[in-house]
Amino acid sequence: MLRQLAMAPRSRAQLEDKLRARACPPEVAGRVLDRFTELGLIDDEAYAQTLVRSRRQTKGLARRALAHELRRTGVSDDIAQQSLASIEADDEADQARRLVDKRLRSLHGLDASVQTRRLAGMLARKGYGSSLAYRVIREALADSPEHRRD
Repeated sequence: MLRQLAMAPRSRAQLEDKLRARACPPEVAGRVLDRFTELGLIDDEAYAQTLVRSRRQTKGLARRALAHELRRTGVSDDIAQQSLASIEADDEADQARRLVDKRLRSLHGLDASVQTRRLAGMLARKGYGSSLAYRVIREALADSPEHRRD
């Protein structure tokens, strides 16, 4: 159990799943997890904040994708909402624009409709809503020297 925590932060639900997989009796698992929580070794709030910050920086995930990932790791909805509340709509739009600008460089030479489709797919996989995605894509294509009218 401590090895799991030493490798990377884990949510209480993830550790509970590990103990269940090792056929640990539920009452023993509960006592161990409660003690780890008392000692501060398990903290779902800190775990959720770390996951949100990390996934935003490394993968550029939007709120929706982050909420899904938090749910998947067993973080409660209340804690997930608290950790996602720090993400401003403007920050999310800026992050989407950075992702689009970066990806647009590799799509140079393709038709604008193909670029739009690929960029929209990328943003959708990262959890961005379609209205934000298409707005950011339109702006990026309009600013692109490749698509400017002379």
